[in-house]
Amino acid sequence: MSDIVLHVADVQKSFGGLKALTDIELEVEEGKTHAIIGPNGAGKSTLLNVCVGRLAPDHGSVTFKGHVLTGKHPYEINQLGVARVFQTPEIFPDLTLLQNVMVPAFAKRDGAFRMDALRSLERETELCGEADHILEDVGLYRFRHKQASSLSRGDKRRLELAMCLIQHPKLLLLDEPTAGMSRHDTNSTIELLKTIKERGMTKVIIEHDMHVVFSLADRISVLAQGKIIAEGSPEEVRGNPKVQEAYLGGAH
Repeated sequence: MSDIVLHVADVQKSFGGLKALTDIELEVEEGKTHAIIGPNGAGKSTLLNVCVGRLAPDHGSVTFKGHVLTGKHPYEINQLGVARVFQTPEIFPDLTLLQNVMVPAFAKRDGAFRMDALRSLERETELCGEADHILEDVGLYRFRHKQASSLSRGDKRRLELAMCLIQHPKLLLLDEPTAGMSRHDTNSTIELLKTIKERGMTKVIIEHDMHVVFSLADRISVLAQGKIIAEGSPEEVRGNPKVQEAYLGGAH
């Protein structure tokens, strides 16, 4: 059995009188792809926000490779090797695609980012070459000198994924990575994420598209009304009556 790299222990989170997360227990194995599914409003994005330090839990803790993440700032968690692709792409719209990918590369290498670093981009041949390679991996190389604001929503998501990959994260958290993509682009992204898995990167994916989930996941946790109602292999989850009632057989 692989080592547990991410451990969510008894996490609870409320917003006023609304219990968003209740007694969440989650273990993610190294090198595996762990999917979290559930209806809208189940608490999936809230759980990721707790893991990356954007939200503080009311109770419980999150541990990554022996480091307690609870109470740390998002940038500190990122420096430990955790990167996240957000539900709404977070990019620099006025920069080119190449510059967007270079920003986190500089920050990861130097511990901070200075805007004048972009002006010396031609001297950063090693990082620039790596950025080009990653843009090619995600299918965006031909747009490398275009302004990021000109991209479609699906391509903006690919760009954000490239911005994460250049950081060489040990754990990649993806919040609906194929949202807004055509079926062709979705299938291309699935193949890309499979390639990342072959490199040994651990991933946690939130996704509504069951084709994506069952193509990638080694293990699935199902959230409903802030609670994990089922967990297991894709085959076990697919046949679970509770899951079919709460998610697969419902409105989704």
